[in-house]
Amino acid sequence: MAEAAGPSSGRLSEGDVDQDPAGAVQKLTAALEQKPDDAEYYCQRAYAHILLQNYHDAITDAKKSLALDPNNAVAFLRQGIGEYHMKNYTSALKSFSEGQKQDNADTTLAIWIKRCEEAINSGSQTEVISQHQLRPSKIRHDWYQTESHVIVTIMIKNAKKEDISLQFSEKELSVLVRLSSDEDYNLKLHLLHSIVPEQSTFRVLSTKIEIKMKKPEALQWEKLEVHGGGSKLKQPAPVSDSMHLYPSSSHYTRNWDKLVVEIKEEEKNEKLEGDAALNKLFQQIYSDGTDEVKRAMNKSFMESGGTVLSTNWSDVGKRKVEVNPPDDMEWKKF
Repeated sequence: MAEAAGPSSGRLSEGDVDQDPAGAVQKLTAALEQKPDDAEYYCQRAYAHILLQNYHDAITDAKKSLALDPNNAVAFLRQGIGEYHMKNYTSALKSFSEGQKQDNADTTLAIWIKRCEEAINSGSQTEVISQHQLRPSKIRHDWYQTESHVIVTIMIKNAKKEDISLQFSEKELSVLVRLSSDEDYNLKLHLLHSIVPEQSTFRVLSTKIEIKMKKPEALQWEKLEVHGGGSKLKQPAPVSDSMHLYPSSSHYTRNWDKLVVEIKEEEKNEKLEGDAALNKLFQQIYSDGTDEVKRAMNKSFMESGGTVLSTNWSDVGKRKVEVNPPDDMEWKKF
């Protein structure tokens, strides 16, 4: 997708189209009058038509874009979405498959291919919700930050990892969660500051999806998104025992006590195995430990390069903890 530029050039970012699809159609139409052979303009206008549910026009524009640029995977995607909503499942499957040939790393195309195959096999004629529409507001997301990460939580219970398509870019987060055969949840955030995509991760819990985005530097974010997506974070202030405030992307302050208790209780009851179970045990020991136990754990872990974790302050407090890797491993300093 082309970067945003001045209105006279016709170039719009995907975020611009998201905010005002009708206005985007007008701008792109004017741009095409000046430059009728620009494949990207047609592709962007197809996206705007999809948001407006003008699926026939979306198909027409996507085909015009492909006539000018036959290798554009995004144009194949938008043609397929239009055909899918017109209930032309066989044509949509062909479009998505052609797009996948051009970009086999695009997981969104793979999801749409699977949906087409299911619609064809079941003979279902039920029109499904577009991937660009949000599920009703009963699904909410929120965020907070640490010195090193920005954490976004999506409150979806019992989600399956294979039903989640998540993409990080330097200043954008895109999440698509398949909720059922005819319903998706889509979240796209245009981030206020840059992140490090290759060091950003997510995990699926029984109560939520937790997304951790790595900050390139210890910068305090005032809000989550560029276009007013989050409320400003305030410096910690004394609060009563009955009210705990959390940084939020919402436009109002909520008492999260009840929700936090429920989530912690469900996470506590989750059955973990292997490293996850071990990590949870260490976290529990640290959380419940005395100040001396915490000092011992921090000192032994740091000095040993992560190879020793001791709770005995009377021992490690008197000496430097040496590196002690397992017998079948070799420790290297990078």
